[in-house]
Amino acid sequence: MSSRTTSFSVARPQLSRRPSVSSRLSFAVSSVEQGEGATSANAPAEQQIEEEIAEIKRYEDFTTIDWVQDAAQERLRRKTRRRKHVGLYGHGRVSWRYRLWESYDAAQGWIVVTLIGAAIGLNAAFLNIVTEWLSDIKMGYCTTAFYLNENFCCWGEDNGCDHWHRWTGFYPVNYLLYIMFATIFAFTSAILVKSFAPYAAGSGISEIKCIIAGFVMKGFLGFWTLVIKSIALPLAIASGLSVGKEGPSVHYAVCTGNVISRLFDKYKRNASKTREILSACAAAGVGVAFGSPIGGVLFSLEEMSNYFPLKTMWRSYFCALVATAVLAAMNPFRTGQLVMFQVKYDRSWHFFETVPYIFIGIFGGLYGAFVIKWNLRAQAFRKKYLTKWAVLEATLLAAGTAVICYPNVFLRIDMTESMEILFLECEGTEDYHGLCDADKRWGNIISLTLATVIRIFLVIISYGCKVPAGIFVPSMAIGASFGRSVGIIMQAIYDARPDSAFFAACQPDEPCITPGTYAFLGAAAALSGIMHITVSVVVIMFELTGALTYILPTMIVVGVTKAVSDLFGKGGIADRMIWFSGFPFLDNKEEHNFGVPVSVVTTNDVVAIPVHGMTLRSIEDLLRQPKYQGFPIVEDLNTRVLVGYIGRTELRYAIDRLRRERAITISPEAKCTFSPPAVSAVTPITPTVTISNAADYATSSSTSVDFSRYVDATPVTVHPRLPLETVMELFRKIGPRVILIEHHGKLTGLVTVKDCLKYQFKAEAAENPRDDREIAEGHERLWAVMRSVAAWVAGKVASASGGRIRLGGGGADERASLVRGGDGRIMDGDEDVLDDGVELESR
Repeated sequence: MSSRTTSFSVARPQLSRRPSVSSRLSFAVSSVEQGEGATSANAPAEQQIEEEIAEIKRYEDFTTIDWVQDAAQERLRRKTRRRKHVGLYGHGRVSWRYRLWESYDAAQGWIVVTLIGAAIGLNAAFLNIVTEWLSDIKMGYCTTAFYLNENFCCWGEDNGCDHWHRWTGFYPVNYLLYIMFATIFAFTSAILVKSFAPYAAGSGISEIKCIIAGFVMKGFLGFWTLVIKSIALPLAIASGLSVGKEGPSVHYAVCTGNVISRLFDKYKRNASKTREILSACAAAGVGVAFGSPIGGVLFSLEEMSNYFPLKTMWRSYFCALVATAVLAAMNPFRTGQLVMFQVKYDRSWHFFETVPYIFIGIFGGLYGAFVIKWNLRAQAFRKKYLTKWAVLEATLLAAGTAVICYPNVFLRIDMTESMEILFLECEGTEDYHGLCDADKRWGNIISLTLATVIRIFLVIISYGCKVPAGIFVPSMAIGASFGRSVGIIMQAIYDARPDSAFFAACQPDEPCITPGTYAFLGAAAALSGIMHITVSVVVIMFELTGALTYILPTMIVVGVTKAVSDLFGKGGIADRMIWFSGFPFLDNKEEHNFGVPVSVVTTNDVVAIPVHGMTLRSIEDLLRQPKYQGFPIVEDLNTRVLVGYIGRTELRYAIDRLRRERAITISPEAKCTFSPPAVSAVTPITPTVTISNAADYATSSSTSVDFSRYVDATPVTVHPRLPLETVMELFRKIGPRVILIEHHGKLTGLVTVKDCLKYQFKAEAAENPRDDREIAEGHERLWAVMRSVAAWVAGKVASASGGRIRLGGGGADERASLVRGGDGRIMDGDEDVLDDGVELESR
């Protein structure tokens, strides 16, 4: 009989039994081994295959990146470039063009970081200008130029000017116009988000933490998300909702970095390089938000990144430096300040003030724990009942916030403007509504206390609505109002008893108490309490004030806040939102001691592929099932001796490439071979096809297809008795998508990040059991009240309009149309019903 093979056909390497590896861990990746033995002719094609597979993986939504494979691909790219470099020098053919290209490739990272930093700074300046104008337009307008906000219209004036006019001279009309503008702004922002970029809603910090850790969310960092976030964010802030722009500034900064870096090949297909850029962008986002480049770098290190090498820190510093320098050059406030609430203190503090400082720190910890607890309940209610009404919810929240806040002079103005006022010293500055007047002292304390309580309530119900919304500035505004009230109380006590021994350290010729510093420290405490960050808060507040003398008080306050916060659980609101959303993220802030081996969480019912025997039809049947994201390769299904591993993406790509590049039709009954290549073997670029009978190739079962090129011969494997905590550390530090469980060379199961998280959540629930029935019943009662109120309003509108206007919608099928997972329960790390897959399934 005649045999027919393609020009790429090579002799199949002999299968060698995998040795016993009962207690070892292998980190090598087969692509690196293949690269050592490949010829220089095959190297460009090898790199092309890796890049094509990486491009496919880039568009696989809700999957995880295998950092081990990504590192191997980067090493292969460097090896190919080095081989080309050596070959050129060896033949004496190095031209100035090649030298120029080589220099450009080496400097490409710095070019990208510079472009990204400049773009972030320009965007931040634009958002600052637009936000200030939209916030002031609710109150009045400038007669000299309509596009000027109140500060620019009355430049150099402390208490307004004749050029700035209120809309009317009648208070109720101004009140209604304020509510109308706020409602329109929120409605426009919510419509833009819902219609064009749903991912633009919220803060984005939780999702970015997962993306930097390797979770793929297609479109979350896309161009349209960047555009809509930049447009809708000023509208949401100006609407008066108790949300801030500092959290979303991290999101649009990272979007900017992702969009620009994708224009360069080095970052387009390399996940580790992209992770480096995204970490730098997060630092730049915080840097332009607070005018604090060093604080931004520390924030990225402390909160955003679970992998932060020295090179990433330097890139982050440079990106934050460029962004803040561009923002300073733009000078959006024309005062030389990078943020509105930047302030300078020239007075020192007294040791007796440690007592109120500790009190403020305790408030920060309690505030964070209270808001996190009740906001998660509000999020659960929103997810279960209000998913269909996202635009209406944001609009009504803005209208209700405007109705509540306008009567209070500290809630009426923008939160950044209120912090600017509360941070200031009383001497030599503007006296906003008698804030420094001793006769109005107790009235201001009541107003500030009410502002604190009302703002806490509004933050709980507003954070998480479907508009761009952060929680940094609202928390800082809450802390500032509380701290200022404490400072005024201390000032009143001093004025009543100046000769007390408690105030013996005060100098007679200068003010003893500076209430503005208490507001400043209260803002630091609230920010630390809600985010559970420490060092970065201290540095951010220092860079805001430039006061070296207040570093120690800030450290005291933040330290007390941290101690109080840890009593109620570790992790800030961003970490709790990751837990609530069910993202596969292993937090390195918590230490666990489960005391169980990894076999407890192992998935034992694993679909494996034998080295020989499976047909092409059977392989494609497996690929049609989306729950399988990879397959262990075993010698045969009886002995289950582990040989290697092949990912779903690689296998799908190999079959598609086979059919694309072959002139003949491959029989569905063709036998597939998955024997891993030897270290020194030269592997073919496309799957090898061997046909025993050329005349009967369309139906012959003797046709064989060799997929050895795509098999990972050395996947990460562990012993089933290895402690679970060690396996979780492996996932955190080296980042494989899957770890295979191998006992005496035989496959016994596999484990993924989801498996670890599920066990963690179940263990925590067993240690701290709780009954959520009361919470669910409370949600049901609240929803019933809301429906009753809505029906009453709809009836009144219908009767007033003679039946021409009817408000309402939904019905019996309303609840059925809600999204999956909306049953009000905290998800256990997976939104899917199916849970038998190898990897993270599509959500």
